Amino acid sequence: MAAPGARGASLSGLLPAQTSLEYALLDAVTQQEKDELVYQYLQKVDGREQDLAVPDFPEGLEWLNTEEPLSIYKDLCGKVVVLDFFTYCCINCIHLLPDLHALEHKFSDKDGLLIVGVHSAKFPNEKVLDNIKSAVLRYNITHPVVNDTDASLWQELEVSCWPTLVILGPRGNMLFSLIGEGHRDKLFSYTSIALKYYKDRGQIRDGKIGIKLFKESLPPSPLLFPGKVAADRTTGRLVVSDTGHHRVLVIQKNGQIQHSIGGPNPGRKDGMFSESSFNSPQGVAIVDNIIFVADTENHLIRKIDLDAEEVSTVAGVGIQGTDTEGGGEGQKQPISSPWDVVLGTSGSEVQNNDILWIAMAGTHQIWALLLDTGTLPKKSELQKGTCLRFAGSGNEENRNNAYPHKAGFAQPSGLSLASEDPWSCLFVADSESSTVRTISLKDGAVKHLVGGERDPMNLFAFGDVDGVGISAKLQHPLGVAWDEKRSMLYVADSYNHKIKVVDPKTKSCTTLAGTGDASDATSSFAESAFNEPGGLCVGERGRLLYVADTNNHQIKVMDLEARTVSVLPIFKSGSAVVDGPFPKEKQRVPKVPKSAPHISLPAVTVHPGQTLQLKLKLDLPSGAKLSEDVPSCWFVAAEGNEWLLQDQNPSGDIENLSHQPTISLQIPADCVSLEAVVSVGVFLYYCSADSSACMMKAILFRQPLQISSAQPGSAASVELTHVF
Repeated sequence: MAAPGARGASLSGLLPAQTSLEYALLDAVTQQEKDELVYQYLQKVDGREQDLAVPDFPEGLEWLNTEEPLSIYKDLCGKVVVLDFFTYCCINCIHLLPDLHALEHKFSDKDGLLIVGVHSAKFPNEKVLDNIKSAVLRYNITHPVVNDTDASLWQELEVSCWPTLVILGPRGNMLFSLIGEGHRDKLFSYTSIALKYYKDRGQIRDGKIGIKLFKESLPPSPLLFPGKVAADRTTGRLVVSDTGHHRVLVIQKNGQIQHSIGGPNPGRKDGMFSESSFNSPQGVAIVDNIIFVADTENHLIRKIDLDAEEVSTVAGVGIQGTDTEGGGEGQKQPISSPWDVVLGTSGSEVQNNDILWIAMAGTHQIWALLLDTGTLPKKSELQKGTCLRFAGSGNEENRNNAYPHKAGFAQPSGLSLASEDPWSCLFVADSESSTVRTISLKDGAVKHLVGGERDPMNLFAFGDVDGVGISAKLQHPLGVAWDEKRSMLYVADSYNHKIKVVDPKTKSCTTLAGTGDASDATSSFAESAFNEPGGLCVGERGRLLYVADTNNHQIKVMDLEARTVSVLPIFKSGSAVVDGPFPKEKQRVPKVPKSAPHISLPAVTVHPGQTLQLKLKLDLPSGAKLSEDVPSCWFVAAEGNEWLLQDQNPSGDIENLSHQPTISLQIPADCVSLEAVVSVGVFLYYCSADSSACMMKAILFRQPLQISSAQPGSAASVELTHVF
């Protein structure tokens, strides 16, 4: 173990020796020569009088995936440790995760290797432990993660960028550093040879580290981190990228699942719906029963044909590409982390929806996939299937320019199209610069709309400020949606947990909904709450705004006329066509939303053997009618007194409000308790008179019971009355 005085070294101490090693590796021909050079390097750095030792993790930090906080000089002594300095929004950090997963698969803590994620936040929102928990679940991170909120270890080691890997020896001594992504071969070489080197010297311990995976505490949910949502203009149905379940859902307006394609596990397979698979899909776009999917972690664009019930690949080769020009045939063109897609029309002006615009987050660019022969601004005619860069140099920056190839983006993550004049542009949610930008469809010019600042290299100009143009501030926006009816742009201001609205004519940006707290509430726009919303779309001819409320695992519905927010219930019925496998879930009582009315009724006296009749008397808004697509329902629960419901029907359908059901509850002859509370929950799925919008309302009645030992009389009756 290094002497205390040796601790506190920075990465610069490694630079001379490691630079010499990497130059020597360039000249080495065989793998054996390379391995010998790394082994000799380890002999050199291990033979120093004093180790370049890292400071220990500060006390009081929050940890995930461990039974207790870890210490480099106690728990990790005798291990080769890889410190991954990351922040969960960073696309380069996300690109590194498959390499770390593969390394963990090859070497475990029993072999002497442990990876520790050191979360060093860029944005204030990323310092919150609950948000890091969501990211750990979303990206299936199974190694220990420490929330270094003040970036103390980052600063002491003088780390300069995300991601940075620091490889430690068994004494907490620094051996190597790898900056940025794309060093898989070096990572595997350095760690494997370090393990061999220290095993030869008897310094590796094979003891296990107490791992407690946070994902094991995740409750079952119909959706898991839904990333994006799109509306079918023809039918009104929705397409949802159920990112955490690695599937795409086609959902009717009332929330009933029509198709589930892929999932629940990640994969990369084309074919019929029942065999196809995705890996963390994000952006979706639908037209004429065809869905295009940004299959993000597979680095592919996929096509779902709802008529043929088949999935195919139209762009990408299945591994992360580094090409920033493109121009190849779609299925042969490598691409990198596509995050969103939107359909548009090329300059041919002959056919609609003949081009797919792609937010290529991995290379910080906007790409195009030609679905038919056509042209792009300042381009000659391109053949069908061509996939190429449209805008962005590939440098991560906030640079606007009249020449699209000279502009710079920073992890573009959301796209929306305003094809009509005078706009004729793509709107881009440029997440890492915290801006919304526009790209002209006439000449490709890239312009600023709101957020950020004028210095193109400053990617830290974020905040939560309503304002005009550059005075407005956003924090890592992930989605945009154009409202053609109102000529307004809606923005998922993800890390501010808000939905904002931008007037592109005046560049005014104001908060539309959300308190700004990472929470979950459905009410008025001002009182509603979101948690890192990732995508949104306009539906029902401009009346509704659907929001993928990612960390709440929900699709929220914003009524732009009534200015209210509700949750779209996601469910499957016996008649639903479900093509992908569903995770098996235990039968459970539906949960009434907290925002729904909870009505406590006066206690009623009942007797053993007596029948209690609970009569529903519910009214909907004027002109509304129950949905014909899915039955409304009721259920009965008696938490803590389940004996009361034994052998009785706990649920049923509501088919018609003019003949509402009476729920009969037989009081058992042998009562365990003389006091109990029965809860009656109701879900009503209804549509407006013209069927232009379908909604859900819920209510919970709580009926206390006093059970008397007297002889039963006639049936007791209670009316459950409410007007929505």
